[in-house]
Amino acid sequence: MYNSLSYKTKQFFFTAIKLSIVIGCGYFIYTKLVENNQLHFSDFYQKLTENSIFQTKTIVFLLIFTFFNWFFEILKWKTIASFIIPLSFFEASKQSLASLTTSLITPNRIGEYGAKALYFEKKYRKQVLGLNLVGNFYQMLMTIIFGLIGFGYFVYQYNVSIHFYRIFRFLLLALFLVSAFFFGAKHFRYHGYSTQRASEFIAKIPKTLNLKIALYSLFRYLIFSHQFYFLLLLFKTDISYIDAMSAITSVYFVASIIPMLSIFDVIIKGTVAIWVFRYFMIDELTILSITTLMWVFNFVFPAIIGSYFVLTFKTKITK
Repeated sequence: MYNSLSYKTKQFFFTAIKLSIVIGCGYFIYTKLVENNQLHFSDFYQKLTENSIFQTKTIVFLLIFTFFNWFFEILKWKTIASFIIPLSFFEASKQSLASLTTSLITPNRIGEYGAKALYFEKKYRKQVLGLNLVGNFYQMLMTIIFGLIGFGYFVYQYNVSIHFYRIFRFLLLALFLVSAFFFGAKHFRYHGYSTQRASEFIAKIPKTLNLKIALYSLFRYLIFSHQFYFLLLLFKTDISYIDAMSAITSVYFVASIIPMLSIFDVIIKGTVAIWVFRYFMIDELTILSITTLMWVFNFVFPAIIGSYFVLTFKTKITK
C-alpha cells in the first residue's frame, strides 16, 4: 500500500511523522515540567533560585557533565557501529541524539532501536539492532555492578528491610531468560529473527571492541553519578561522599530493575530516590528537584538538539 503512493505523498507522509515525533517530544517535556503532580513547577523554580542554580558558573559546570556524558555515549555508538560500517563522530552524534528524541515518547525507549536502524541500509538493520542491544547491555551491566555494591552497603549500614526472597526470584528468572537466549532455544524464530543467529552474531564481536564499549559505559556511569553528587553539594545536603555514592548507585539500580515505561522514567527515579534518601534525612523537595534537574540536563537538552536531526533526517525514497 505504501509503495503504491506517489513520491510527493510519501514525502508529505514522512515529514508529518517527523513533525509528530518532535511535537510529541516537546509536549511530553512540557507536561513533565509544568504539569507534574509530584513536583509543582513553582516549588521547583523556587528551590533552584534558593540554591543559586541559575548562576552561570553552576550551569556551565553542569553542562560539562552533560557534555562528557553524551560524548562517551556517542563514542560508544561510533565504536560499536564500526563493527559493520565506519561512522564519523558527527554522524554518530546525529544518530544518537535523534534516537533519544524519538525514544522519549516510546515504551521502554524502544524507539531508539528503530531510529538508529533507519540511518542504515536495509541489509544492515538487523545487525544495527543487535549492536545497539549490546551497547545498552554494557550500560546496564555497570548499573548492576555498582548498584549491587552500593545497595548492599546501603542495606547493611542502615538495616533496611528487604524481601530478599523476591529479589532472588527475580534475579533467577532474569538469569534463566538470558541463558535461554544464548544457550537454549537455538532454533526459535520470529519474523526472520532467530536466537541462534543472534548469539552467533554477538560472538563475532571482537573482545577488544567489547572492552572499549565496557570502558565507555563505565566512564559514562561515573560521570552522571558524580553529576548527581555535585547537585547534592549544590543543594547543601549533609551527606558524606560514601553515603551519597551508595545512595546514588542504589537509586539507579532499583529504578533500572523496575519494569516501566520510558515516559514514567523521571517519576519512578524520583520516587525511588525519595525512599533511598529518606534514610539520610534529606527532604523530598530537594531530591525531586535534583532528579528533575538530572533529567533536564541529560535528556531534555540533548533531545532538543536531537529534534533538529529528526527534522532534517532524510530517508531513501524510491520514485
